[in-house]
Amino acid sequence: MPFRRWFQEIGWRHLVGVLALIFAAFPVLYVISASLNPLGTVASTSIIPKQVSLANYQTLLSGARGPFLRWYLNTIIVCLVVAAFQIFFSVLAAYAFSRFRFKGRRGGLLTLLLIMMFPTTLSMIAIYNMMSDIGQVIPAIGLNTLTGYCLALMGGALGQVWLIKGTFDTIPKELDEAAILDGCSHWQVFYKILLPSLKPILATTFLLAFVGIISEFLIGSIFLTDNSKKTLAVGLYGMLSGDRSNNLGLFAAGAVMTMVPVIALFQYLQKYIVGGATAGAVKG
Repeated sequence: MPFRRWFQEIGWRHLVGVLALIFAAFPVLYVISASLNPLGTVASTSIIPKQVSLANYQTLLSGARGPFLRWYLNTIIVCLVVAAFQIFFSVLAAYAFSRFRFKGRRGGLLTLLLIMMFPTTLSMIAIYNMMSDIGQVIPAIGLNTLTGYCLALMGGALGQVWLIKGTFDTIPKELDEAAILDGCSHWQVFYKILLPSLKPILATTFLLAFVGIISEFLIGSIFLTDNSKKTLAVGLYGMLSGDRSNNLGLFAAGAVMTMVPVIALFQYLQKYIVGGATAGAVKG
């Protein structure tokens, strides 16, 4: 194939892919370079580090600038708990909306879609006042507690309903009917027949929920004021706000370490995502 024709049909896609990769890798490389820069200032940071040192990581892990390991543990606990509950409730709701026909079904789906269009910032004051009042009665789930923070984030527990419902709709209802004829209850149909087929979308939605929670800052900044209760996003921002220029290296090191659980989770869930994508392939 002549080069001109190859470029017009295929080659330009490779060029766009390389440019997109460079565009996406630029901020990541800058953060990694800043984390390895012992000076830790904006002026001395470049894409290719002139000096390489692990001093910023040692400072964070030693707790000299704050209980970083405690923030790390708090973040992992919050992410796992909230993401698990979000997916659990979303799956139950998606199953009901997909398989059952009841009054208000269409209105419920449209209401969920409408709620998802509004940003979380609109409800921050209402959530703060509500959790403050609850905390006066039950301090364990009030402000400045991880339990209360998790409950506040669970307010968006049905955010994945539309994605999961779309997958439910692709599974033939004949499977449900055949299982019910064999004596299965609705719960057995859901748990034994449908749920194993949802592994790809469950892995995808869990990863999306995990990423969204680990980067959540707005609600955490007003909920978590005690240094030992903060998450990584809140704790690192508080550390950066003290001196934005000279704390860049520490903040970048914290950001790099924040990426580790996300990358590890993606690598673990990748087999379910890829396996689900190729499960329907039939050798001709």
